Amino acid sequence: MHHRITEFFVGLLFGLGLMLSGMTDPGKVLAFLDLGGLWDPSLALVMGGAIAVGVFAFALVKKRSLSFFGAALRIPSQERISKRLVIGSLIFGAGWGLAGFCPGPALVSMAAGQSKAALFVVFMLIGMGVFEVAERRAQAAIQG
Repeated sequence: MHHRITEFFVGLLFGLGLMLSGMTDPGKVLAFLDLGGLWDPSLALVMGGAIAVGVFAFALVKKRSLSFFGAALRIPSQERISKRLVIGSLIFGAGWGLAGFCPGPALVSMAAGQSKAALFVVFMLIGMGVFEVAERRAQAAIQG
């Protein structure tokens, strides 16, 4: 039970960080992505901070076999950049550029009452469902 409380507070801290940094403001995100117009580079600092924390966290995780709560750590073993990863990244980036939301900030914005974020989350979930169905069909076709 205590790990659920920790998860709640880590999620709360993450959401507050997204709000304070401006990542939940689609206008700010779109201004960051607008390299040819009125570019706002401030989110680069947010991303740089996140990368710095991630580098430290992954270095720590690679030295461990169990989480702080004793669960097994499952670190992705794939290090190759695949065609599928590149295509998925391009689709993710296109969605981010069109909507000004990515999944984490969209959930925080939806919880804060932004109707555009709620619409984004609904279609994000539909997209995830379509992907799952397509994956299952592809696996079934391969197996038999």
